[in-house]
Amino acid sequence: MIENKKIFITGGAGFIGTSIVGRLVDANEIIIYDNLSRNSLKDAYFKNHHNLKVIRGDILDYENLARQMKGADIIIHLAAVAGIDTVIKSPITTMKVNLLGTYNVLEAASALSKLDRLVEFSTSEVFGSYAFRSEENDSTALGAVGNARWTYAVSKLAGEHLAYSYYSERQLPTVSIRPFNIYGPGQVGEGAIHHFITRALRNQFLTIHGDGDQIRSWCYIDDLLDGVMLALEKPEAVGNSFNIGNPRGTITINGLAMAVVRVTYSKSKIVYVPKHFADVELRIPNIDKAKRLLGYEPKIDLEEGLRRTATWYYGKINGNKANKAATFSI
Repeated sequence: MIENKKIFITGGAGFIGTSIVGRLVDANEIIIYDNLSRNSLKDAYFKNHHNLKVIRGDILDYENLARQMKGADIIIHLAAVAGIDTVIKSPITTMKVNLLGTYNVLEAASALSKLDRLVEFSTSEVFGSYAFRSEENDSTALGAVGNARWTYAVSKLAGEHLAYSYYSERQLPTVSIRPFNIYGPGQVGEGAIHHFITRALRNQFLTIHGDGDQIRSWCYIDDLLDGVMLALEKPEAVGNSFNIGNPRGTITINGLAMAVVRVTYSKSKIVYVPKHFADVELRIPNIDKAKRLLGYEPKIDLEEGLRRTATWYYGKINGNKANKAATFSI
């Protein structure tokens, strides 16, 4: 149980960051350091909590970052450029923020007088286009030079190497987490489930790039949060990286779109458009290491997760006035 700690979260206003804050804010002092380019916090019931402070800042600004971090017991580093459309449009910014920003966080953290834990978020993208039950120590894939699609994975993998280097050379208590396709209430950005559900609730077309035969394992946000809490609490986590996901939530993108239509009782049609970018064709995690060292076990199956997510978005779209959302939870 994490209590009475000062917790500094970069990118804390994003989807995952906001969800983490919700778990920790009642019993801890939370400082969010974020440029607010993606803001899930604005929809959170705890956005004005007395234990929460939001600082608008840039992780490329080392002096400000280090100043605001002072006194932190725990650091959770989430700030990054992400989302395939954004990455392809801005590969230089992606590399700068994800690599130099992570260096800044680690360097500032290493100057603190004490630190219980630094959890750094990587990505399942480090496994490349094909990842079948990939383990943490399996070879990573950097992707072809010149294809902007892979600058995100390269930058995050470099961040993992940095985090481990600060652990081994400076004894910084770092942990790296590789999340596998996280979804749930409050998600913002370019995720497939966010796209499908918000459009399905409006009976709009659901767009799939390619044939929809890409395979993903989807992990509900609450299961990811369980993994994060274990990484914060367990001494065995330090110096390790962990796959956090749900292999039981495996489905094709085409199957996912059809499941969303079914769960939301939507009249949406699925349309297929040409795919003009490199994509991940297969991504299923092996979570044995997280089970063994952390006691991690995902609990929410895909159908239930989609119902919970659809219920939340229905309330948001309709101003929480309608009662139809309850039908998503049968």
